[in-house]
Amino acid sequence: MGASCLMFLQWDILSNGGVVQEMAHIANGRDTGNCVSLLRVNSANSSQSNMLILQESCTDPTASFVIYAPVDIVAMNVVLNGGDPDYVALLPSGFAILPDGTAETATGGSLLTVAFQILVDSVPTAKLSLGSVATVNNLIACTAERIKASLSCETA
Repeated sequence: MGASCLMFLQWDILSNGGVVQEMAHIANGRDTGNCVSLLRVNSANSSQSNMLILQESCTDPTASFVIYAPVDIVAMNVVLNGGDPDYVALLPSGFAILPDGTAETATGGSLLTVAFQILVDSVPTAKLSLGSVATVNNLIACTAERIKASLSCETA
């Protein structure tokens, strides 16, 4: 099992303290952290249904990234049994970590870019409310802090 693939899920609000199980792991290169995984999140809250997350993670000397999307269990089972993958709705989110500076002038820091795709309203002409903007702003700030904390634990 790719521990580095699972490590990143601890920063995401989708895991929400649940148990993460890797259902499928497809290596993508020599580094074990470069993979595509299908993850099941068994919620700590038994009233919530289990969810699947399709995730790709990749790292090399120039950057590291994680891209993920929650996927419908029924649609994913259809694909896993040979069905058409075009019917799986994806709203991918993720982040990239790039070194801050060149090798000659490395400051030891990193640049973090976080991106989310969230369906706020199914009506195309709907306007974002201030509450929605505040929620997304809080989500980004919280995720950035969780990523930083996760990386601090790994290097400590």
